[in-house]
Amino acid sequence: MITFHLNGQPHRVAADAHLSVLELLREQLHLTGTKEGCASGDCGACTVAIGALDANGELRYHSANACIMPAHQLQGRHLVTVEGLADNQQYLHPAQAAMVECHGSQCGFCTPGIVMSLFTLHEEQHAAPLAAPLSPERLEAALGGNLCRCTGYRPIRDAALAMNSIDGHRPLWLDATLDDAQDNQHTDLDEASSRFHQPHQLNDLVRLRAAHPEARLVAGATDLWLEVTQQLKDLPRVIDTTRVSELQQIEQGRDVNGRPGWWIGAAVTYARLEPLLNKEYPTFAHLLHRLGSAQVRNRGTLGGNVANASPIGDTPPVLLALDAQLRLTGPKGSREIAASNFFIDYKKTDLAENEVLSAIFIPASQTGRQLKVWKLSKRREDDISAVLGAFAWHLEDGYLRDVRLAFGGMAGIPARARGAEAALEGHSPSPTVFEAARKALTSDFSPMSDVRGSADYRQRSASALLERLRLVIESSTHAQTTQEVMLHAYAH
Repeated sequence: MITFHLNGQPHRVAADAHLSVLELLREQLHLTGTKEGCASGDCGACTVAIGALDANGELRYHSANACIMPAHQLQGRHLVTVEGLADNQQYLHPAQAAMVECHGSQCGFCTPGIVMSLFTLHEEQHAAPLAAPLSPERLEAALGGNLCRCTGYRPIRDAALAMNSIDGHRPLWLDATLDDAQDNQHTDLDEASSRFHQPHQLNDLVRLRAAHPEARLVAGATDLWLEVTQQLKDLPRVIDTTRVSELQQIEQGRDVNGRPGWWIGAAVTYARLEPLLNKEYPTFAHLLHRLGSAQVRNRGTLGGNVANASPIGDTPPVLLALDAQLRLTGPKGSREIAASNFFIDYKKTDLAENEVLSAIFIPASQTGRQLKVWKLSKRREDDISAVLGAFAWHLEDGYLRDVRLAFGGMAGIPARARGAEAALEGHSPSPTVFEAARKALTSDFSPMSDVRGSADYRQRSASALLERLRLVIESSTHAQTTQEVMLHAYAH
C-alpha cells in the first residue's frame, strides 16, 4: 500500500512494484489529464509535481516525469496533477490563467505537462518572492523538458513571464504540511509478499541487498524504468534508495589520500548537487543541463549514473578526470576505491553482490588546476552522448602536469586515455606534443559503431576534442601572458 496526498486529499492505494505514477493516475485513479507521450522521460507530456518537506520542514514542489517514476516513491509525498490546480474547479491557478491569456495551448496534448512545469516554476517564485526576476536561462531550464509538436513556444514563454502579474488563485492546500511520520514510514512491506522495499537507514539497505541479490536498486529511475516502459520487463524485486538518510547527505571531508572535498551521498539528485558544482566546477554543472531536463535533474542521481556503469553515462568520465573516490558499503563495513578502479567491463563493476555504492568523493577545486568537459550528441540537450571528453590538468612553468583525459563512448566502460596522457605529461602544450597525444589516442581506444555514431566518427571526434583542448590551453596561456605584460607596463 502507498499512502500519499493527491491534489490536497489523502490517498491510500495498492500498487505493483513495477507500476509507474503515470499508470497509477490513468489506470487506477482515472485522472487522464496527465498524458503519455514517449514513456521514456523525454517529452514532458506526463509532467507532474511532487511535494516534499525540505530541511526546514517547508513543503516544496519539483517537476517529475510520471512515466518513469515508480508509484511507490509517492509514499509520504504530495502529488499534484493538472486536475488539481483549479481552486474548487472555479478559479484557475496563475499558470493556467497565463496559458489561457497568452494563447499557449494549441492541440492540447502536451499542454497539461507544460502547465505543470509552469506550476513548479511559479511555486518556486512564490516561495522566494524577493528573488531576482525570472531570467531567460531559468525559464529555459524550467521548460527545457517539455516538447511541443505544434512548435508554438513563444506564447508558452509569454505565459511563463506573465504568471506573476496575471489574475489567478492558488489552492490553499498547496501550503499544507505533510505528516513527517508518514514521510519517514519504513515502506519495507512483508518481504514474503512484497516486491518493493523502501528502507530509511543504510544498514537496512545493506541488509535487504544481501537478502535479495536479485533485486534491482532504484533511485531516480530515469534509466531503470525504461526497462519497464520500453522493454515491458516485470522487475522481480525493487529496493528504493531515495529515503536512506545516509545516501542523502552532502558532507565536507577528506578521502583516503587526505584530500579535502565533498562526500556526495549516492541518492543526492543532480538538482541538489548543482549549486555545489556551480561553485567548484562550473563546467561540470553545465554538463548537468546537457544531461537531462529539469524533470530528469530533479530525480536522477550521481550515484545512479555511476552504479549503472553505462559506457555512455555522462558523469563517470568527469569523475575519472577529477580522480574521484567511491565508497562501497556492505555487511562488513565500507571500503573506498578510486573511480578508475570501479569500472571493470561492460556493465560490470567492482561492487560485490552484497554491496551498495553509498557515496562519491569529489575533491575541492585547486588554484591553477583546470577542468573542461565537452559532450557530443545528436541533440544538444536531453540526449545520450555519442562521445564525451573530460580533461583535467594544470600548467607548471609552462609544462603540463597531472594530466587526466577521460572519455565516454569510446570503449565498453568509461575510461582514461592512458597513452595520450603520457604523451602530454611533463611537456609544453605545443602542436607537436598534442599531435603525438592524438596518435596515442588511436591505440588507447577501439570504439564500436552504433546508432549514435560510427567507430570512425568517435575516433575522429575524440581526436578533435584533444585539439580543442590544445586551443583552449593556448588561448588561456596567451591571455595570461598578455595580462602579465600589461600589469608590468602599468607598474613601470
